[in-house]
Amino acid sequence: MSLSITGARSELGRCFSGKTAPGKFHINIVGQQANTLLHDGHAWRDFERTARAGVRRALQADADILVHASFAFVLAEPKKDPLRSLAEVILECERLVLAGPRPACVVRLGYLYGPESRDLRLYRKAFRLGRPYWAGPRKALQYHLHQNDAVGALLAAAKRRNAGKILYATDGHPVPFMQFMDDFARKVGRRFPLHAPLVSAPVMRMIVREEHMQQAALAMPPRAPLPRVPGWQPVYADYRHGLDQVIDAWNADVSE
Repeated sequence: MSLSITGARSELGRCFSGKTAPGKFHINIVGQQANTLLHDGHAWRDFERTARAGVRRALQADADILVHASFAFVLAEPKKDPLRSLAEVILECERLVLAGPRPACVVRLGYLYGPESRDLRLYRKAFRLGRPYWAGPRKALQYHLHQNDAVGALLAAAKRRNAGKILYATDGHPVPFMQFMDDFARKVGRRFPLHAPLVSAPVMRMIVREEHMQQAALAMPPRAPLPRVPGWQPVYADYRHGLDQVIDAWNADVSE
């Protein structure tokens, strides 16, 4: 058994601690810090350079198969920059991996959340202070994915029979960012979370980057994207149960 990771020091990388699986394989998760709706767009800074560098490092790994973690939202084909240009970089990285010197597959992940998320902790603090947040449109459906489920999907994908494939790993039940965050707010004690109105966008751009606004508004298809990683099912298909796990993990952490 041999598992190596490009991006192991990231939030998602820490979730791999103690994980093993049969075979000799490599997982590239560089850039996944941006694959969430929980940051204000700051995680996209320098994404193009770091994502390409991560692919170059991953392609040098000594492994029987390379699993490249990508982004499910590219399926929605963003029409405007800056998100369109970021999606083009993501697709370019997928092509480089699949055309590389060793067997490889791509796993497009839903928007990540979990107990390792620093940004989710910042939302908890903001809600307790009664601050409003940029919730985006009420009906823009997005797919989310618990960090632990992302780890399970990437490990399950690390099989030679998946070489050359583009697979998906989401919770399978799309909900708007507003619904997701409002439920989280209520779970941490903010009964009536405040939203920054959409008409305030020009002012909010002083705080929230355009990338985040576009992501919150980018609607995904109502049916879960396919093909799903073979043999994998999310433990937290209901994001509300996933959020409960996050809060329980925080409560059990004596450093919180």
